[in-house]
Amino acid sequence: MKKGDHLYLIDGSGYIFRAYHALPPLTRKSDGLPVGAVQGFCNMLWKLLKETNAGEKPTHLAVIFDYSSKSFRNEFYPEYKAHRPEPPADLRPQFGLIRQATRAFNVACVEQENYEADDLIATYARQASEAGATCRIVSSDKDLMQLIRPGVSLYDTMKDREVGEPEVLEKFGVTPDKVIDVQALSGDSVDNVPGVPGIGVKTGAQLVNEYGDLETLLERASEIKQNKRRENLIAFADQARVSKKLVTLDDHVPVTEDVGSFAVDTPKASALIGFLKALEFSTFTKKVAGELDADMAGIDPVEVEIKYWPPEGGDVTVPETPSRSKPGSSEPAGRSETAPGSKESDQRRDDELKAVPIRHDDYEMVGDLKSLETWIAAAYDTGYIAVDTETDSLDSMQANLVGVSLATAPGRACYIPLTHKGDGGGLFGGGLLEGQIKLSDCVNALKPMLEDPSILKIGQNLKYDIEVLARSGINVSPIDDTMLISYVLESGDVGHGMDELSGRHLGHKPISFKEVAGSGKSAITFDRVPIGRATHYAAEDSDVTLRLWLLLKPRLAQMGKRTVYETLERPLVRVLADMEMAGILIDPDLLKRLSNDFATSAAAIEKDVYKLAGDEFNIGSPKQLGEILFGRMGLQGGKKTATGAWSTDSDTLEDLAAQGVELARRVLDWRQLSKLRSTYTDALPNFINPDTGRVHTSYSLAATSTGRLASTEPNLQNIPVRTEEGRKIRSAFVAPEGSQLISADYSQIELRVLAHVADIPQLKKAFADGLDIHAMTASEMFNVPIKGMDPMVRRRAKAINFGIIYGISAFGLANQLSISREEAGEYINTYFKRFPGIRDYMDATKQEARDKGYVETIFGRRCHFPRIKSPNPSERAFL
Repeated sequence: MKKGDHLYLIDGSGYIFRAYHALPPLTRKSDGLPVGAVQGFCNMLWKLLKETNAGEKPTHLAVIFDYSSKSFRNEFYPEYKAHRPEPPADLRPQFGLIRQATRAFNVACVEQENYEADDLIATYARQASEAGATCRIVSSDKDLMQLIRPGVSLYDTMKDREVGEPEVLEKFGVTPDKVIDVQALSGDSVDNVPGVPGIGVKTGAQLVNEYGDLETLLERASEIKQNKRRENLIAFADQARVSKKLVTLDDHVPVTEDVGSFAVDTPKASALIGFLKALEFSTFTKKVAGELDADMAGIDPVEVEIKYWPPEGGDVTVPETPSRSKPGSSEPAGRSETAPGSKESDQRRDDELKAVPIRHDDYEMVGDLKSLETWIAAAYDTGYIAVDTETDSLDSMQANLVGVSLATAPGRACYIPLTHKGDGGGLFGGGLLEGQIKLSDCVNALKPMLEDPSILKIGQNLKYDIEVLARSGINVSPIDDTMLISYVLESGDVGHGMDELSGRHLGHKPISFKEVAGSGKSAITFDRVPIGRATHYAAEDSDVTLRLWLLLKPRLAQMGKRTVYETLERPLVRVLADMEMAGILIDPDLLKRLSNDFATSAAAIEKDVYKLAGDEFNIGSPKQLGEILFGRMGLQGGKKTATGAWSTDSDTLEDLAAQGVELARRVLDWRQLSKLRSTYTDALPNFINPDTGRVHTSYSLAATSTGRLASTEPNLQNIPVRTEEGRKIRSAFVAPEGSQLISADYSQIELRVLAHVADIPQLKKAFADGLDIHAMTASEMFNVPIKGMDPMVRRRAKAINFGIIYGISAFGLANQLSISREEAGEYINTYFKRFPGIRDYMDATKQEARDKGYVETIFGRRCHFPRIKSPNPSERAFL
């Protein structure tokens, strides 16, 4: 190298993890191979090569990787990085692919046994400086900030930010040459660097600036005025010196690759395009082919190998299908005999997590911005952070933010109290307690990190926190939700609340909300909970959530469910949050008028009922109604409940109405009007948010076994539409002036799915030909031509089509069509004779559920039925 050259050193190992957590998941379509981090890496590398400003373009470039998770540091401190969790199962095959990508770009790919990537970067940066060249380190790793000096800079591609001395001063409070002294004092829980107890970055910077360097500080520790600080510096002096050795990068590694060999050269089109084609990066391949002026069609995909990299180090090669790869390679990867995703690997990871005790006294209460900055910095180190908000209400649209908890590693969690109030006296209680960060200051400090695309935010039922923080101006992204991960893995007969997940997977019972806030009349809002007690409760929530994420997230890939989570569940969180926050307008005046109209109609029906019954009685009393129907009137078909009273549920009344019992029909009409009033016309206005003037329902993603959403507070999914009264209620949902509500619905989506999954030729052809599917069904069943068909015949076929999908019985179909059960049964039998593939598919699906305890949708979602083999026939019938 020479003066005027520009050396770029890319921290390949660091980028892989950041890209994996920050970028959307991506799999190769042909076989499901995870390639999201690889695509992110390729885009980053291409951008550096092609889009860097002319005066800053690299003349020399290398991507530096960790050879394994072990280095010379483990020789004198075995605990170094000992507790880092294993990489996710779907990330491991991408380590080798990124190395192959580097070579495909014709860029030097460097790693060396016994040394970390950071040591190689330090060495090459020194060599470049000594040769008069400049060096730009492409990384977001804080440990590399010690290398910054004139001619050596740091660049974070994911944040598009240059890091120089001012940024180092802002982060560590010292100049780059003193960073290792501060790190030696503060330690690093992620890398298991011990440091000195009780000394963080802020205090460490003050001490280093005062005494000059670590060794001078330790020699003069007896001069420290604060007793505890002085005692710890003296007692843990040797530990601080070891910590400095651990964090100091070796810039004299006997490297085997000469820095001069890193000269940038144009990629060979056949190698690069062939590699990109092999990973099926279609759009990117076209872009590269255009830049290289290459004939993309004339270049075949190259063979790639899938190499797994366990953190212990080792080489586990799993060949792909013969058409895509060949086994065997000398490329260094890991060093382990345990394949990723194996039972042994899973058990080891689970045991390591559970081995870290949950100790409430270890949690930190963060009461100043400097301490908060330490936690934010830790998020940038790990690339992820667990987040949980504490508020004074379950309604996310009216809840006030009381505090925020964070966790960066198992056992390492904190709580940031913001608006806790004292007991005080008088009508309104006391004011804000001291020792809390100002709400606006905390929001401003957290906002960049919580919105940073390179930091994954982990939560439990995170939709609530997203909405609470959005009202403070924070757009939380990207996210992972442990509740939804669990739901994808175990939807069915198990709960997905944090307490349940903790007990099931961690064997730990978290502090309950009642324990800190009380219950019943003695309950208090969270802003009245003492800060010490709140810290234990809130920090534990984030700690447990992070542990659950570390346990459950890898299982998505192992069970082949990551696609369900990444393409269906996770993106939906943001969509539903936006929908909930937007809300919907209603016309309260119209609802009031409807309520009065319904009350008038109900009163008229009451008179009819009394006349039919021959006496006045409480229509809302099932007991009195049953005695009149089956006692005084002597109607047949009545059944008694466990209490001995006659059953008058809707099925019973509908059966009587179908037999011509007018009293039963009128009671059903009365019940319908009463329900419309209590559920909609009288209740909906109470849900209008006073700040927005809109109704904000809550959509639950993990409430059903099938993936169907549930709407609560209020329920907006079951607003009636088939009756005139129901349509009137729907008209109370309005758009603001100048806007319109749009109704969109898939055309016969259930039947289209049935035609596909059951492979029914007649249905598939009808859809392909654009036929009226109900008319076609009627023609098949009743042997009548489609042309000139009686609308009543088509209506019957439509009821059968949709009824069959949901397992309708002859009784149910008879009620829908107002025909006898015998005739309805004949319709169902005829249907299955004309479309035998549907009965075969349904029977096969039921048998699969019995055999496996679950069924799968076409997207791969599992719907569990744990009681399908129950000896109780009622439970089986319910399923």
